[in-house]
Amino acid sequence: FEQAVAGANGKMVMLDFYADWCTYCIKLEDYTFSEPEVHAALSNVVLLQADVTASDDIDLALLNHFSGVYAPPAILFFGTNGKEIRSHRVTGFMTAEMFEQHVRDASTAHAG
Repeated sequence: FEQAVAGANGKMVMLDFYADWCTYCIKLEDYTFSEPEVHAALSNVVLLQADVTASDDIDLALLNHFSGVYAPPAILFFGTNGKEIRSHRVTGFMTAEMFEQHVRDASTAHAG
């Protein structure tokens, strides 16, 4: 993760915690992330997905690394300094319109 943030070249980073058994994760994939306006909003964002389907010790350690993240779906945004933009953390489902605006707001917070 730290290597991905370091290699982001001035871009914001989005970390998406996902699991195959997570119904809201599947809804995000099918109804939110698939929409063109969301693709456009994410065009200048480095996208990372952590698959925690196994829920093993490694997955739990990764979730616990980020305070307050207990289960998917959880989407975290990080600025170029590698620090999370906590005000824009997402847990649960968001519609495409809501998520697009959320990403744009996070980009503004990241720039400021």
